Amino acid sequence: MAAPGPAARRRAESQVERRARRRAIDGAGWPGGGEARGVEQALIVAGSQEKGERIAGILQALDYDRLLVVTNGGQARRQLAEACFGLIIICPPLADERGGEDFALAAAASTEAGILILTGQDGAEAEETAARLANNGILVVPEANGPTLFLQSLRLARAFSRRLRGLKQENTQLQQKIQDIRLIDRAKLILMRYLNMTEKQAHKYIERQSMDLRQPRSQIAQGILRTYEKE
Repeated sequence: MAAPGPAARRRAESQVERRARRRAIDGAGWPGGGEARGVEQALIVAGSQEKGERIAGILQALDYDRLLVVTNGGQARRQLAEACFGLIIICPPLADERGGEDFALAAAASTEAGILILTGQDGAEAEETAARLANNGILVVPEANGPTLFLQSLRLARAFSRRLRGLKQENTQLQQKIQDIRLIDRAKLILMRYLNMTEKQAHKYIERQSMDLRQPRSQIAQGILRTYEKE
C-alpha cells in the first residue's frame, strides 16, 4: 500500500486540528457568558421534563452542542441572565407564564436568539398568536402541524439568529469606526488650535505618528487629547 501524498497528509492534519480545536472549545466553556465560536446552545422551556427531553433529542440531531431543559419561566429567566443562547424553544403551558408569551417577548428584547413557541393552539387561535408576536421575530408553530413544519421552523429560527448576530457584530464595528473618526477629528482640531497646523497637516501628523509608533490612529488621537486638553 502506497504512503499518502502531501495533499492527503495535509487534509488529515487539518481534520485533527479541527477536532482538537472543537475539544478545546467544548472544554473551555464560554468566557464572560459569551458564545464560543462553532458552539450553539439551545434553551428548551417546557411544561414537562418529558416533552423538553423529547425536543432536546431532535435538536441533538441538528448538531446543537449544548442543550438545557427547564420547566418553568422563572428558571428560564435566570438562565437567560447567565448564558447566551442561539435558540430558545418554548412549549406551553408553563406554570408561571401566560402561554409562554411574556418570556418569549422578554427573550426577544434581550437576546439575538431565534425564538420558537411550540403551541397546543391550532387554527385561528394559533394564527392570532403568530400575528401578534411576528413583529418581535418570534415564530409560533402548532404542534398539530407535525414534525416537518417544526423542523423547517427550527432551521428558520436558527438562520434568523445567525443573521441577527451578524448584524449586531457589523453594527458594533460600525459604531467603533464612528467613534474613532470623531476622536481623530477632535485631535486634529487640537493640533490646529495649539500648533497652528492646517487640517491637512494635522491629518498627516496623526498618520505619520501612527506609522512610526505602530499604533492605531485612534490611540495617537487619544494621546494628543490627553496632552493638550489638560491645559
